[in-house]
Amino acid sequence: MSAQPPLHLRDITVRRGDRVVVDRVSLAVQGGELIGLIGPNGAGKTTLMRAALGLIACNGSSDIAALPPARRALTAAWLPQSRDAVWPMTVEALVRLGRIPHRRPDADPAQVTAAMARMGIGDLRDRRVTELSGGEQARVLIARALAQDTPVLMADEPISGLDPAHQISAMQCFRDLAAEGRCVIVALHDLGLAARYCTRLVLMNAGRVVANGSPAAVLTPDLLAQVFGISGAFADTPDGPAFLPLSVIKP
Repeated sequence: MSAQPPLHLRDITVRRGDRVVVDRVSLAVQGGELIGLIGPNGAGKTTLMRAALGLIACNGSSDIAALPPARRALTAAWLPQSRDAVWPMTVEALVRLGRIPHRRPDADPAQVTAAMARMGIGDLRDRRVTELSGGEQARVLIARALAQDTPVLMADEPISGLDPAHQISAMQCFRDLAAEGRCVIVALHDLGLAARYCTRLVLMNAGRVVANGSPAAVLTPDLLAQVFGISGAFADTPDGPAFLPLSVIKP
């Protein structure tokens, strides 16, 4: 896949009643980037992604939201945080649903097989998803998003519920997708994995972007204390950046 043109969000604002949930957020994402969207609970991360995809109303503009709905599905895949698999279908059949936007769900077996291989679920292809563990279901649903094969992927807490090995594998998969030229945006609470795998971090708090840059530039003592109320240790290692949360800073 050729490199994705930059994805632009311009002055995105989302209100719920009198409350501003996302406040004038602008962001440009280049093809080849894995953006880690980080921040405390209620910072506006999920709302920003949903607005960017045109799933909820907002002020401002998004390249994706401006597209006709059918075109959006060919441009961006969305993996929401709530992702229980409740249909008693096989793993392969569920992953194949990712091909529906291409109107060829039964004609692209290579895409389906490749998506399952990325998530290491090829041996589960004939199992019913309702018989799988929560972590296995999460990997299947990531594979469905991968099978959609879009230039943009947005995922909300995609590694939640996965064991450490599969968390690492999933993050490496997202990094590989970015290396192929795609725009990948993931909301994360694991700051260690965000530092290790993301090419850039966007830190949100109270609906606003308070920092945007490399992991080293964002995971600073001052910002950790201000936004998360914690201390932490950041280091550049031979294996890449490493971050460890240390303690809660008491008021």
